[in-house]
Amino acid sequence: MKLWEKKSKLNRQIEEFTVGNDYLLDQRLVKYDCKASIAHAKMLHKIGILKKEEARKLVSGLEEIIGLDSRGKFRIKKEGEDCHTAIENYLTKKYGDAGKKIHTARSRNDQVLAALRLYYKDELKDCKELVNELNVSIKDKLKEYGAVKLPGYTHTRKAMPSLIKQWLDSFAKSMKDNLKILDVSMKLIDQCPLGTGAGYGLPIKVDREYTAKELGFKKVQKNPIYVQNSRGKFESTILHGLSQIMLDLNKISTDLILFSMPEFGYFELPKEICTGSSIMPHKQNPDVLELVRGSYHEINSYESRVKDIIGNLISGYNRDLQLTKEPVMKGFDKTKQCLSIMNLVIQKIKVNKGKCKDGLTEEVFATEKAYELVKKGMPFREAYKKVSEKY
Repeated sequence: MKLWEKKSKLNRQIEEFTVGNDYLLDQRLVKYDCKASIAHAKMLHKIGILKKEEARKLVSGLEEIIGLDSRGKFRIKKEGEDCHTAIENYLTKKYGDAGKKIHTARSRNDQVLAALRLYYKDELKDCKELVNELNVSIKDKLKEYGAVKLPGYTHTRKAMPSLIKQWLDSFAKSMKDNLKILDVSMKLIDQCPLGTGAGYGLPIKVDREYTAKELGFKKVQKNPIYVQNSRGKFESTILHGLSQIMLDLNKISTDLILFSMPEFGYFELPKEICTGSSIMPHKQNPDVLELVRGSYHEINSYESRVKDIIGNLISGYNRDLQLTKEPVMKGFDKTKQCLSIMNLVIQKIKVNKGKCKDGLTEEVFATEKAYELVKKGMPFREAYKKVSEKY
């Protein structure tokens, strides 16, 4: 039975269209919805809606669902629409009237946001851990090859001498800044939406502070309309943070693809991380790096998709917001996968010291030569012109 079901029967085609793939996406929200429902049940007991035994049964049933879900034995059916319906139906079937009370003082609107935000918090923590792991690998590689000199490039032409240390450390520093963006996202997400109902408050008094504390949220998000208006807004902020991580992975990939070419040879990609050609026996292709490079644009598209969906909606809940769920989930999955892959790549790559040295051709030192003349008293512009005559 659907949570909104009445006497009239919904057209089958309309039903399938409105459900979409939400029942599949919600499978990963089951444990989070149960955790939020446990806190909600305890709060309902605290304010006198649930009797002690009713609350005990519901908490036990919700914990049972979490266990079933962890073993792949709690499946959401398409006719059930989402995790909220599947969970409530399970509780009602098992506990009767007690199960029918769990949705008191709650709408699916604040319910789904609570589950999503708990999910987001875990995903953001995972991303931060993966970023830190990547930075450890970068620092290890820096210790191994940091002192190696190689040409730096501007306009894709040789510019001045650089170091492997500078190249690697540029990404380590950038990843630290990316963590700050994730922290901002975490701060936004760390607000409890439960108790705002469909976006206009509730006709009964509930203890929102209690529920927020039970769920580990830092604060209550007080304005009920803003709770709904923040859906999509907060998600796009998350995706922006993920896109910044992916931008760095894109640039690392692009650098390694170019400078591991035999024509350069500064970096070497071991055969174990390369793929081959179906027709050319000699090929060792950097497919892994090309896919990471392309994935940046995929994450960018998710951010744009969410922003486009939430634009031009009037205040309050609109069903369009359901469509913001998938791009965020896919964004987390792709970013975590790419961080893990890039960590492996960084661990495996080698620096060809000989090729790096060969790349330091005479023109790379032109700027240094100009400044040698400056140190002897020649005006910079004259020194610049004098050295430039050789090239």
